[in-house]
Amino acid sequence: MAHGISPATPRVAKTLPFRPFSWLRPKYLLFGFIGMMLAYVLMHDESFLVNPKDPEWLHIQSFRWWLLPHGLAGACALLLGPMQFSDRLRQRYVKLHRIVGRIYIACVFIAAPLGPYIQHADERLGDARSFTIETMFQGGIWMLTTAIALAFILKGKVQQHRQWMTRSFGTGPLIFLEVRVIGGLTGWENLGPHVNEIIVWACTASSLLIADLVLQAEELYRIRSIRAKSQSNARLGERNMEVST
Repeated sequence: MAHGISPATPRVAKTLPFRPFSWLRPKYLLFGFIGMMLAYVLMHDESFLVNPKDPEWLHIQSFRWWLLPHGLAGACALLLGPMQFSDRLRQRYVKLHRIVGRIYIACVFIAAPLGPYIQHADERLGDARSFTIETMFQGGIWMLTTAIALAFILKGKVQQHRQWMTRSFGTGPLIFLEVRVIGGLTGWENLGPHVNEIIVWACTASSLLIADLVLQAEELYRIRSIRAKSQSNARLGERNMEVST
């Protein structure tokens, strides 16, 4: 066998996968903010749940058995909603994703109709009838956006389903948190039921706008990620050509 020097084999630059800063995605930042709001609300507004001597128990005495399913269903929707937007859960655990989605939808159609009845009971304590009307309006939007999301997924239109699920979460659990955080941090909650009603109306009126802003931010992130990935691949291709020559 002849022993010679083999021709040099051109080295090709390794193609590294493009990995943007996924933790900077708008939805992750939003859910981090929602987590902080939830922690604040639990400490500031819902601490009576672990204090049997809290005067809030007297306030809810007349409608407590209606508040129980309303609160449990609303809490489940609040906790399960963010799971619906997990790409990893949806891709790896399809069956679990569907089960969570069904539970969320059931919770919406339990919590939303009970809200107006409970608010109507508060009219005896001085709340205006317009506050009950607002609760009906907000609950109606929450159920409508959820029903549209359900209709889209039954037709196999996943992208539209995800968009309307975002609107559903924005018109339901997110309003619950926003109202209490705004009222608590500003001190407006101490100015009477009329001011609280204004806060609720404002959050309800802006809920769809906020949801669409989140959707637009997520879409801009997706487009920028695709553009950056294509540019990165193009640079790697040019580098490989230079090395091979």
